[in-house]
Amino acid sequence: MRAISSPGTDADGSGQLSGLDRFAVRLKWPFHPGLLDAAWAVFSAINLAAILAFPGWETIPFHVIWISVTVVYGFRTWAPAPTLWVLGVVMATTAAAIGVDVARRLTDPQELTEVPLMAAMFVAMAWHARRKLAAEQKSRLVGEENARLLATQRRFLQDASHQLRTPITIALGHAELLARGLTGRQEGHDIQVVLGELTRLRRIAERLLVIAAAEGPEFLHLEPVALDSFTMEILRRWRPTANRSWQVGRLDQVTVQADRERLGLAVDALLENAVRHTADGDVIKLSVMATWIGGPVRMAVADAGQGIPAELLGHIFDRFRSGDSGHPHGTGLGLALVRAVARAHGWDVLVRSRPGHGSEFELLLPAPSAPPPTPEAPQAAAAAGAEATGDTLARKP
Repeated sequence: MRAISSPGTDADGSGQLSGLDRFAVRLKWPFHPGLLDAAWAVFSAINLAAILAFPGWETIPFHVIWISVTVVYGFRTWAPAPTLWVLGVVMATTAAAIGVDVARRLTDPQELTEVPLMAAMFVAMAWHARRKLAAEQKSRLVGEENARLLATQRRFLQDASHQLRTPITIALGHAELLARGLTGRQEGHDIQVVLGELTRLRRIAERLLVIAAAEGPEFLHLEPVALDSFTMEILRRWRPTANRSWQVGRLDQVTVQADRERLGLAVDALLENAVRHTADGDVIKLSVMATWIGGPVRMAVADAGQGIPAELLGHIFDRFRSGDSGHPHGTGLGLALVRAVARAHGWDVLVRSRPGHGSEFELLLPAPSAPPPTPEAPQAAAAAGAEATGDTLARKP
């Protein structure tokens, strides 16, 4: 006979023992499981004696015996052979005790029909319990295998990314040296293609490394980050890189606990995606919006580009997927990196888009460390930032 070794969890999946499971653990420890069986045997013997001692009231101790064996089985879940032995003993003893009363003509012989009925109910319950245990064991094995595969995949991505970075960097350095010495037009064009592809490979390796490390316990180094000034710094850095109409939307003064470096990588990936899917003069707007107290903070990047087809929205954050048929200069990992960073912070990233009407990505971050400011403060900060950079300030909704 064996005891169930894996206690259940709450319905919310928090990993805490439920009240019934805690009771079961108290029953099993510090007592040996055999003591529970012995206590049940003594309890059943007392009820058998009660059947003989109180003719006419045998129904109560009879049902108590069958209820108790069902309860004990729920805690112990005996193996099939011991279960059949216990079932046979209970059937024989209860039938014998009632048979004595029948022989003494103290009870109706029809009472004996309850013995096979109760046995059939117990067998049905035991069968379902065994099926549940088998399903839980299979699910646990599948979960362990999936966890092993995910761990193997993460290790492979980390190892491959580390191993690729060094030769790519060396090759890129030599290609840059060659580019300086080439004077022919065709040769110069060819070496620029090589430089572009090597740079793209380096970005792929770096982003794969970040994505692979995103589920590790040391991925984030949290610190207070003032998102309004953080956003303006990013905007100043990106304005010279592309001929776009860079704008600042609503800019709430809010500070969150976040990893500044990882967050910067995620916002850079969103802006790179926006630049890649817009044309000269198109609008790219950055916003920071604090929701209700305790709710997430939204960092939004909106563009007036080509948009994303509806059939691709469900896969836009998958690795090596993009919102179009495949841009030649994209890595297919930028949005996957954004989602990895957002989920590492405890939230997620959302997207809204329509073909021909642009796209808007929202990076959700944990609740701010201070309550949201008054409505006048965010607009004042946005106006000051816009004045400092010469950006167009969108009117706060």
